[in-house]
Amino acid sequence: MDLVTIPYGKIRSSAVSVIPKKVSQKKRSILIAGGAGFLGSLLCEIYLKKNYRVTCLDNLSTGRVGNVEALFGNPDFSFTVHDICDPLTLSGGYDFIYNMACPASPPKYQANPIHTLKTNLNGAFNLLELALRSNARILQSSTSEVYGDPTVSPQPESYWGNVNTVGPRSCYDEGKRAAETIFQEYHKNLGVDVRIARIFNSYGPGMDPTDGRVVSNFIMQALQGQPITIYGEGSQTRSFCYREDMVAGLMALMHCDSVGCNPVNIGNPNEFTIIELAELVLGKVNSKSKIIFCDLPVDDPKQRCPDITFAKTILGWRPTVELADGLNNTIAYFLGEMAGERTREMAAGQ
Repeated sequence: MDLVTIPYGKIRSSAVSVIPKKVSQKKRSILIAGGAGFLGSLLCEIYLKKNYRVTCLDNLSTGRVGNVEALFGNPDFSFTVHDICDPLTLSGGYDFIYNMACPASPPKYQANPIHTLKTNLNGAFNLLELALRSNARILQSSTSEVYGDPTVSPQPESYWGNVNTVGPRSCYDEGKRAAETIFQEYHKNLGVDVRIARIFNSYGPGMDPTDGRVVSNFIMQALQGQPITIYGEGSQTRSFCYREDMVAGLMALMHCDSVGCNPVNIGNPNEFTIIELAELVLGKVNSKSKIIFCDLPVDDPKQRCPDITFAKTILGWRPTVELADGLNNTIAYFLGEMAGERTREMAAGQ
């Protein structure tokens, strides 16, 4: 099947798309906003294997064309560059919609806080209106950040959180909290079939090496022999969920008919301190990098651990990949990324 091919450097405008000339009309159709991102691209791949028609929507602010490039030859895959802050004029009906579109690491979402807010708020309205027109089920990728710096651990879905509404992280935290409200109101007042996933720290192959989150930071610093930067004393905790486990949880939530509009924690309940993560990465890379300590950022959560009782009971889902095993795969992926970058630099210098 012939595709419209576009050089990477020209993929900028919402008018640009990679769309097959012919698409089967008998297959179920799914739209994945943020589909060129770390988690969204795996969703695209899996749903194609499950014989869905997949539309990938991404503004490429943090998503990467390379994450979905291998899918361009599939006649059931279409790719459109578009910012969900702007109105959606897509004409095709969809059975399912995923909203995975928003920068998720503090350096990325704090770089343009107003756009982060618009992505969460305007994006929610635009995608929900599309779901309403299509009579589609829609899943909102919310976040553990709705719990702020929690006073309860592990965090159950019933916990209302401890969020600073005017802090440097609030554009993301409050944006996601407001988006949950918007999704709830569209369900209660307009009957839209919604799902809300509160995603806890995810990692794995496919991460952007410059992502800015702790796993990618530590691995790249260790591989490059740079100091491992720990903010604060390293006693703060995080719970790390491997990419495949996370996507399996999101799909279980999307296709569960009994869960309704209740938010559901999707994450790994195994809790690690940041210094434990740093030492684990250093040991696996066999790096001589030194650990250095920096000031703790404002409002950085001291604990992050999901209570996944609801996911286990209602969805029948729980993560299966241990952190040590997931890091092995992630380190191997980053080594491949570094080798590819060196090859591109050499080719550009010739």
